[in-house]
Amino acid sequence: MKALVTGSSGFVGGHLVRYLLQRGYDVSCLVRDASRTGALAGLPVTLVSGSYFDQESLRRAVRGMDYVFHAGAVLSAPDWPAYFKTNVEGTANILEACAQADPGLRKFVYVSSISAAGPALDRKPLVEADACLPVSLYGQSKRQAELAAAGFFGRLPIVIVRPPNVLGAGQRELLSVMKLLRRRIVPLIGRREKQTSICFVQDLVRALVLAAEHDRASGRTYFVAADEACSWREIMAELLRALDLKFVLKIPHPLLLGVAFVSEAVARRSGRPPLVTRGDLRSARDNYWLCDARLIRKDLGFRTEVEFAEGIRDIVSQFNSRAQA
Repeated sequence: MKALVTGSSGFVGGHLVRYLLQRGYDVSCLVRDASRTGALAGLPVTLVSGSYFDQESLRRAVRGMDYVFHAGAVLSAPDWPAYFKTNVEGTANILEACAQADPGLRKFVYVSSISAAGPALDRKPLVEADACLPVSLYGQSKRQAELAAAGFFGRLPIVIVRPPNVLGAGQRELLSVMKLLRRRIVPLIGRREKQTSICFVQDLVRALVLAAEHDRASGRTYFVAADEACSWREIMAELLRALDLKFVLKIPHPLLLGVAFVSEAVARRSGRPPLVTRGDLRSARDNYWLCDARLIRKDLGFRTEVEFAEGIRDIVSQFNSRAQA
């Protein structure tokens, strides 16, 4: 089977590429000329140069593919036009390229986000039929991209997958947190309540491939998450246990806001995305990112396999290995 992956140099896309290779897929990766492809070095993949805004390059990239996994997205941008251009227009463009140049396409898998649906306003886990009320520019762009994909349901076999907060080795925000923890500094993110559904990246990529290969998934949208939600404090505590750290300095929410303010100021001067924003911290404290993944279990027989403590230990183990390399 031939599969094209966008966003292959990113966190989810990189894990997806490796899982597809393990399953014997012939994998191509759509990369911009400026893309950093070091994470793909040594992997038996085909790098296809292209742009979301060059239809000829997109048609060339998707032609002959059995599956297209669209995991590429802008996660942090300075304004709405930047989010819209890549996340909405870019998605619509690659869908159009598939419709024009890949008549044998078996499935287009759009990797969306719980951000497209918005937080659970009444703290009741969201289901796929609930109204979507995104609260961030990123979430609004992902929702509009979902609607763009839905506009192609009559022309292409498409499935939309919405993960919640994804945990795994190489996740940028988690790496930043662990670097702080290694210095015995603990950011107190969120509240003590179970505020977020989670999905380990190993389970997410299995769900993406299952949704691609399963005929019943066409035209559907699925949340993918572990059965149990977590508090941010539980995640932090499990990281501390895996790191074997007991005596730490805890940084409360008001002080974290000050750190985020400085991070935003540095980002404006450097042109790079901020390490953390005040909006991120307020969202983690005030919102409940909860979803119910029963539909994908019912329709496709999907089950998460990574146990919470095991998944955290694996993340820490790989973090330590890279730190020692």
